[in-house]
Amino acid sequence: MSPDPELVLGALKKRGYRMTPQRRAIVAEIMQTEGHIAPHELVQKVKDRLPGVNDSTVYRTLDLLEEMGFLSHAHLGRAPSYHHADAGDHIHLICARCGSSQGLPEEESAAMKEYVADRTGFMPDFTHFAISGLCAKCRASD
Repeated sequence: MSPDPELVLGALKKRGYRMTPQRRAIVAEIMQTEGHIAPHELVQKVKDRLPGVNDSTVYRTLDLLEEMGFLSHAHLGRAPSYHHADAGDHIHLICARCGSSQGLPEEESAAMKEYVADRTGFMPDFTHFAISGLCAKCRASD
């Protein structure tokens, strides 16, 4: 479940940030987004709501929300994609052919995390982790 936009805006205000119409629109859009969203997609959605928003304002707000723990990002393909931090660790599975993506939830990826830790002593963080391969549909078309 995503955080309430008003909770996020309140946390920003508490840190001394002004509640501009642009910031409100960015926070509202990102907090109502389910799953992942690429920054350029967020820019377009925010501009649809509030024309004239500067792209850099959206990118700075994404960075700030990640720093504050509301968002996380993963590199899915060529660019980062953001999702709510409360989605927990999950492995991103990206099809190299069609570009589709799906997540392997934390409870299903726990065995892989334990395997890496047991074998190497290294505890992985799957927040930014993506595996490239072929989805079932593309494999079936071979």
